[in-house]
Amino acid sequence: MLDYDYDLIVIGAGAGGLNASLEAVALGKNVLLVEKFRPGGECTWSGCIPSKALIQIADEIHNAKKYSEISIDTKEVMEKVRQLTRTAHEGESVTVLRNEGINYLNGFAKFVNENTVEVDGKNITATNIIISTGSSAFVPDIKGLNNTDFLTNENIFKLEKLPESIIVLGAGAIGAELSQAMARLGVIVTMVEMENSILYKEDKEAVALLTNILISEGVKIISGAKGTEVRKVDNSVELILDIDGKIETIGAENILIALGRKANLEGINLDELEIEKTNKNIIVNEFMQTNISNIYAVGDVVGPYLFSHMGGIQGRTAVRHMFSSNKISGMTKDYVWTTFTHPELARTGLTEKEAREEYGDNINIYKTNFSSSDRAVVDAKSQGLAKVICDSEGKVIGASILGERAGELIGEIQLLKLFNQPFTKLVEAIHPYPTYSEVLTSLSKSSK
Repeated sequence: MLDYDYDLIVIGAGAGGLNASLEAVALGKNVLLVEKFRPGGECTWSGCIPSKALIQIADEIHNAKKYSEISIDTKEVMEKVRQLTRTAHEGESVTVLRNEGINYLNGFAKFVNENTVEVDGKNITATNIIISTGSSAFVPDIKGLNNTDFLTNENIFKLEKLPESIIVLGAGAIGAELSQAMARLGVIVTMVEMENSILYKEDKEAVALLTNILISEGVKIISGAKGTEVRKVDNSVELILDIDGKIETIGAENILIALGRKANLEGINLDELEIEKTNKNIIVNEFMQTNISNIYAVGDVVGPYLFSHMGGIQGRTAVRHMFSSNKISGMTKDYVWTTFTHPELARTGLTEKEAREEYGDNINIYKTNFSSSDRAVVDAKSQGLAKVICDSEGKVIGASILGERAGELIGEIQLLKLFNQPFTKLVEAIHPYPTYSEVLTSLSKSSK
């Protein structure tokens, strides 16, 4: 057997790479983690962490405005966002990782062969290798866009201050979250979406309610519109829109591109190794293993959903499979996520539309409004709804929750699904009063 430098090389220190590395050292393995930027990846520096910091600050200001006029200095806001991001990063700094037993190397890694990577001219070998290179903001080929200083999630948090007005192109999670946060901070926001609604893949009823909330807070929404050209005009930009064949022009100080992500597959020599992939992602099996048995891939380079928590569990699954002599479970397709607007929109499994397409009328739907929770009422946060969809045996096949702390509430639904319990079991557990959990316990009393 060849003597390799490491048991495992992990390329990329985002959520997938960090979790994989920590899992491997916990198993006593010799691990090298290679990262071209800084540990934490997109989530820490330009995704989950700074966006949630901005959202939280905007929420506090929004609530305070109910009682008094407030002067907002977005320069102070943006500096606070960066400060909070740096604080959050302390838990995954190079020093912390090395103290955990991980060998860390800053540099760009690319494959030489199936057991060797080159980092800045030096060849390093390992028994196993994990690709966790993450994703970047997708920038469309729109005429004139590259002639403007457009924003993405990767540079907006570097701004000294927020613009006075902004066009947000794209109404997925990133677009919806940042549009609301900026509007609450006094920015004039116009959100543009090519589909007929924001968050078009989510439950239609929940999205309709959330849309009205965003509009009431000052976000202008233009749906069914395709951006065809961007023009720089003095110190602002114009976006030319095609709306059912009708051409319209809107303007703002800047434009934020929020049209999703693309996997970072370039430059690491995947083609030379003949690793199977599409133009969007690396192809893996349920254990995150590529067609080359000792090379695995996790996180945004795999998908299908680009969430940090998915990358984390994929990284742990890959390591357990490569080093365990026992049979382990592969990746589940039971995904869960939250869009962190206010109120939050959390989702697991099928929407009502998807459930009807798959099961016909052989489903039970439990639904209630957040006003069913006394806690939501006294907190003045009763805008929202919860919907749980069950099969004929009462097992959960999908749920959508729009409301305060929806991201936490969806966890209870996930536990029912994990342990294969009927939805009606939820009401048997004692829940403290008054809490938002009343929303879920009242659901079980609802009709179809």
